[in-house]
Amino acid sequence: MLEILQYDFMQRAFLAGLMIAVVAPLIGTFMVVRRFSLMADTLAHVSLVGVATGLITGINPVITASGAAIIAAVGIEKLRSSKHVYGESVLALFLSGSLALATVIVSAGNGLNANFVSYLFGSITTVTAEDLWVIAALGATVVAILMVLYKELFMVSFDEELSRAAGMKAERYNLLLILLAALSVSISMRIIGVLLIGALMVIPVVTAMQLARSFKQTLIYAVICSLISVMGGLIVSYYMDLASGGTIVVMALILFCICLGIKKLRKN
Repeated sequence: MLEILQYDFMQRAFLAGLMIAVVAPLIGTFMVVRRFSLMADTLAHVSLVGVATGLITGINPVITASGAAIIAAVGIEKLRSSKHVYGESVLALFLSGSLALATVIVSAGNGLNANFVSYLFGSITTVTAEDLWVIAALGATVVAILMVLYKELFMVSFDEELSRAAGMKAERYNLLLILLAALSVSISMRIIGVLLIGALMVIPVVTAMQLARSFKQTLIYAVICSLISVMGGLIVSYYMDLASGGTIVVMALILFCICLGIKKLRKN
């Protein structure tokens, strides 16, 4: 373990991984309860447009991906709340459309390159000091908002109609939740990869639900499962020379199987 920390890129990877391991399941818990699980995958594909734009223009791709995801989040929520297009159809429109647009932008910039591929699947060697500061700032923002508006987001997630009856602006909190998810997706790309970030936001939460008996317990257990998956995945990917994103998600799936088995044993 100490050998890994001798390298600067691994120190940056672990710091980024710690922040991502906390932020992703926190926002993921609200998304799963709200039945917005597929939203993470949609926003991840939208982020590819920002990544492609950032690589071509020379701007930090995390920043451009965040901007693209935020703009898409607003558009998705506006279309979804208008009732003119079904919710799942809205997600399909943005997912396929953004993937096509990202492909066009990258091809206009002389095709795929190593940097773009690293954002697709995640790479522990490509996390820069600048990325670390951006991830820290955005991650702290997400956590702070969740702490301040925990009760409101909890109520809207569990019973939107009841929250409306209580005088809450449910549409605003739904939009805020999607915006937070957009930021979470953007800051996780370097380690997890765009194609797999949705899994890290959902799998630890579903795993926690096998053991937790309350919403707060689910939040805590989800973060613990995420930390184990991310830290374990980074270590395994380093020693076995594997893609960090895929290894982390595999670790998360193994934890899910273990917790599911524990739940069945409890019932028996």
